[in-house]
Amino acid sequence: MKKFERLLKGHKSLVFLDFEGTQFSHEMIAIGATHVIIDRHGYIKKHKKPFRVYVKAHNRVGKIVTDLTGITDEMLKQKGVSFFTAMSELKKYVGLSFRKSSFITFGNHDMKILSSSISYSFDFPKEIVQCIQQNYIDFSAFIGEFMRDDHGNPLSLIRYCDAFGVPQAGPAHDPAVDAENLAWLYDAAMRKSEILIDEYKKVLKSFNHFPQPVSNVIKKLANDENVTSEEFEKEIKDYIA
Repeated sequence: MKKFERLLKGHKSLVFLDFEGTQFSHEMIAIGATHVIIDRHGYIKKHKKPFRVYVKAHNRVGKIVTDLTGITDEMLKQKGVSFFTAMSELKKYVGLSFRKSSFITFGNHDMKILSSSISYSFDFPKEIVQCIQQNYIDFSAFIGEFMRDDHGNPLSLIRYCDAFGVPQAGPAHDPAVDAENLAWLYDAAMRKSEILIDEYKKVLKSFNHFPQPVSNVIKKLANDENVTSEEFEKEIKDYIA
């Protein structure tokens, strides 16, 4: 898909990320990742087993986050590592292709968590963080342009997976599971572009910001009606007259 290919900057190594953060300070408490290699069509041809690491936070996790993720303050004390160590382990997981990778999340909240964690860490690994920030892609923003619900809102990761027939890798809000689900959603979207085309027709059909003549023509085209240049000109004349 050419539009997404431009976002990748020629990278064939993709790292799908999911960060979990504390309820109030949004400090990182867990990282989930799935590293893949894509072929010339953008399809996944190799993938590693998902990666997960828990991160010690300076602030409490919060009840809502614990209820969603199952991550507790006690768990972080026992299993968590420092932010510096967690990011270093992520780089080690990706391997030599880290600097030539695109880092893909679902939504921009993950980057907010990353920024918040930097503010609480005096010795954060600057090169690793900058590499992620400079090569970050929000897949939700990409797919949300073409596929929305009946009210014009983007779908959740689970609902996009359902729409493309992607089976769930496990329970939601487990960072490793969410990262893996995102990887397979990406792959399905690349392989089943006809679904995006059909859904984009619906989005264009309901778009309210086109001038009336253009809107009328697009609605006809979205309904598989042929529109000639003469009919388009008539739409313009009727609108102006």
